[in-house]
Formats: sequence, structure tokens, C-alpha cells
Amino acid sequence: MVMQQKMGGWGMSSEWPLLKLGDLTVNLDTKRKPVKEADRKSGPYPYYGASGIVDYVNGYIFNGEHLLIAEDGENLRTRQTPIAFRACGKFWVNNHAHIVVGNERASTRYLEYAVLGLDITSYLTGAVMPKLTQGNLNRIEVPCPPREVQDAIVGVLGSLDDRITLLRETNATLEAIAQALFKSWFVDFDPVRAKMEGRAPEGMDEATAALFPDSFEESELGLVPRGWKTARVADIAEVVKGKSYSSKNLVESHHTALVTLKSFERGGGFRMDGFKPYSGAYKPAQIVMAGDLILAYTDVTQAAELIGKPAIVVGVDEFQTLVASLDVGIIRPNEVVCGKQFLYGLFRTDAFQAHTLAHTSGTTVLHLAKDGVGSYVFPLPNVQLVHSFEEIASAIGERKQTNSDAIRTLTTLRDTLLPRLISGTLRLPEAHAELEAV
Repeated sequence: MVMQQKMGGWGMSSEWPLLKLGDLTVNLDTKRKPVKEADRKSGPYPYYGASGIVDYVNGYIFNGEHLLIAEDGENLRTRQTPIAFRACGKFWVNNHAHIVVGNERASTRYLEYAVLGLDITSYLTGAVMPKLTQGNLNRIEVPCPPREVQDAIVGVLGSLDDRITLLRETNATLEAIAQALFKSWFVDFDPVRAKMEGRAPEGMDEATAALFPDSFEESELGLVPRGWKTARVADIAEVVKGKSYSSKNLVESHHTALVTLKSFERGGGFRMDGFKPYSGAYKPAQIVMAGDLILAYTDVTQAAELIGKPAIVVGVDEFQTLVASLDVGIIRPNEVVCGKQFLYGLFRTDAFQAHTLAHTSGTTVLHLAKDGVGSYVFPLPNVQLVHSFEEIASAIGERKQTNSDAIRTLTTLRDTLLPRLISGTLRLPEAHAELEAV
């Protein structure tokens, strides 16, 4: 669950008694155990930090449903990611997240929503690095309705979160389907190999199968399907670098926003919560539209997980204009020869990712070379085959956009209902009526 905004303290507006978290939870911080990255052994169990999963390890120290609350980090103030989240099943926790469970007076999941809806600024210490000590954590006051009301509130908010999760999982599946198809057609050349063996290519009609040759030929890249050309990205697309900016131009509630590194998922893909409201100048070529293909041009050396990763911009209603920041490149293909979906699939391949890493430099901040994208050489199919893939991938993209629109609607509703339900200013029948309206 993602709660981006601080919803304010409950104060005297709460219809329920305010109780301290220390009186509603069992604290398990003494069981936490940090493990240095060099000492971790890879495994199936999530390793949690202040903002979620940071690794997967081969052991666990907790089992069951627990609530993790960030102990330190700038995110306690900025709230770019949830400061409280549930961890379920078997997992490990380092010492950057408090770990609690609800006692007989409050359920763990209810407390998650209660903390997410609270402004905890007054409980933080540390001028440079914000910190939420265990003592201050225990002093945080939250509304505490009867358990049956808590369960009903969780039922309403949880149903929205479950639907949001399902839509996100559906989009991830759709993304995997499109990428698997790209890899089969344009990396592994499965249809060509099938025709060489006298078999009909799987999963396509005769017209599409006829677009694939039945043999290979030598090229500068090695064996490629007969008749395909080798091309550089620069031959078929324009790469436009984004806008540099200063902090004085980052103005809240502006109608223009920057698309930044935070707009990229770690594994590739677009995030709708990475915008920075912006009031400065920009060039028309730096405007980003829904459906545009963008690529991360920088990253921090400690992670190096974003640089070279692509994303297709998802349409949003919150801002009138989106502008690429200096960390972002806009890829504009020659639509006659190639499309955005084809290039998106190409950029997600292991070969392209290895190429971008080889064209990266920097010590603290990594930078992709100016020609790091344009210099990539790949086998280019005939135009008809590219367009055939574009039609399939675009249909998948439209489904993803529809799901993303629904996610935004449900998220807005959840974030609106949460403080009103937990404070008691909105009663459950009214909440159900709003759900039904949506």
C-alpha cells in the first residue's frame, strides 16, 4: 500500500479516544538483527529496512503478520514511500525499522492505516537525519475505536488495497507477456528456428508467420534472420535530453511537473508518484506526453539499478504539462521504421542493459554517455513485422493504461476515506456508499 501524503494529526477532531501506540502494541525491536550486505547470503526471505524490502536472504527471524515503522531516514519527513507497512510470512528486519504487533486492543492492520494517516513530524528528532526513537514511537497517539469498528474500517480500506494490488499484479503480468513475446521474436528468433525445422511458429496466424524468414545469415552481430538489417538506435530514433533545474523552481501545487529518476521502477517501468512540481523554463522538445518512451540517464553508484532502464509514460490528470528532467532522456522513434513499443522491448533486453553499463561513468553519480543509447547496434526486422509487434504490444499497453487509471481512482478514494474513517468523522455506511459510487 502506498500513502504519499501526510494526512495531518488527529487532534480533537477524532470521534474515538486517543491512545498511545505503546499501549496498543507489543514492540519486538530487540529481536531485530542487521546484516551487512557483504555478509548476506541470497535466499527466498525478504530482508526489510526503513522503506521496505532491500534484499532477499537465506534465513528469517520473524514469522507472521507484523507492522514495520521506519526508524530513521529522510523519508520520515518527505513521505515518498510509506513510513509504515505490513510484513507477512517469514522475513528478516534490520535496525532501521521498528517492528510491532497489535495487542488485544488494536489489530496490526488497523494500526498500519492509523499510522499512515498521521503527521508524525512532532515526534521526530535529528536536524540532519530524521529519527523516530522507540520512546517517541510509543508516545504517538492514534484514535482507537472498538475492535469490531477497527475490523470494519480495515475491511473497507483493505478491499481498496486488495483491488489496487490486483491491478498492479495484472499490469506486471501484462508487462511480462509483452517482453516474453519480444524476446521470442527478436532475441531468440523462435519463429525463424521453427520454420527452419519445418514447423509452424507457435502462437501466431499464418500472415504473421509469413513475415519471418526460414534461415539465418552472417552479420556484424553474428547470425541474424535472413533479410534483417543491422541498425543503430540513432539511425531510427532521436534522443532528447531533459531539462536541468534548481531547487528554487520546485514549487508545490504547480500545474507543470518534472519527470525524474523517481518516475522509474527499479526493474523498469513507470511510477506515477515520481513527479516534482516545477515552475521553471523548458524547451518544447522536453515536454513528455502520455505514451512517450523515456530512459534513465543517471543513477547513484551504490545502486546502479536505474541507469539505462526504460519506461512508457502513463497518462496523469494531476498536471497539465510534464517535462523531462536532466536525468531523463526522451526517445522519439521514426514511426515509419520503428515504434515505441519495439524500442521499449529492445531497451529491456540484457544485451542493451549491458551496453549502457559499459557506456557509463562517474564516481558518486553515474552518467550515461551522450551516445550510450544511440550507439547500440541491433538486428532490425522488416517494417511489417515491427508493426505487427507494435499492434500487439500497444493493445497490451492500452490495457495497462486502463488499469493504471483505475489504480489512481482507487488510491485517491482510499486516501480520502482513510483519515475520515479512522477519526470517526465518516461512518461506515457512508463509506460503503462512496465505494459503491466508484
